[in-house]
Amino acid sequence: MTQISIEVSPEAAEIYQSASIEEKERIGILVDLLIRKPVNNDLDFLGKLMDVISDRAEARGLTPEILEYLLNES
Repeated sequence: MTQISIEVSPEAAEIYQSASIEEKERIGILVDLLIRKPVNNDLDFLGKLMDVISDRAEARGLTPEILEYLLNES
């Protein structure tokens, strides 16, 4: 990976600076996907983003069974 600098709001900077290493990695992945996404290929980008979110949820213990239970809970 290569480090870059971007301008953000003071609030975003404060949140990023207080984020954990894992949270900073996730932000980096999202920024990387946003920058590299082809303009005409939004569905591909959305799919990749959903894959990243799914992988992170599974790593934190969210199984398909738990998700189904949560979605069906009244």
